[in-house]
Amino acid sequence: MPSSALETLYREQQPWLRSWLQRRVGCPAQAADLAQDTFFKLLLKPREFPSSNDARAFLTTVAKGLYIDQWRRKQVEQAWLEAQAQHSLVDDVSALQQATILDALVLLDKALSQLPEDVSEAFIRSQLQGYSYAELAREMKLCERTIKRYVAKALAHCTLLIEP
Repeated sequence: MPSSALETLYREQQPWLRSWLQRRVGCPAQAADLAQDTFFKLLLKPREFPSSNDARAFLTTVAKGLYIDQWRRKQVEQAWLEAQAQHSLVDDVSALQQATILDALVLLDKALSQLPEDVSEAFIRSQLQGYSYAELAREMKLCERTIKRYVAKALAHCTLLIEP
């Protein structure tokens, strides 16, 4: 997409997208940020649109995805803050370490959300909560071999998403 076409698309669609987002998120600043991020994604991966409706459909899909990612990040951040408070971790972790941990948790959450629920549950409970495969097999009413396969699948999936 030539820069002039992108500029025209931005000029024509950005006010509409910002307004559309504001009705959904209720915050003008957040709507403006999401609209900018949506067009930034388009700038990184340009494409042509046969019509204004096609452009709007694409922009709303991208904006919804960005909003969901933002919402999930806030959920993960809130859980991290609660865990810090419960375990008195605030004094032991620098701001940079907290940001790095939060980024890793968001990435892990995104990776696990792409897996079937049983697979992500087995992974979380074995790797983060310390359950043995035998304990999980009993509680989830599955054989231990299936639990091992689930955890291996989750590890492989997370590794593929993290590796450049």
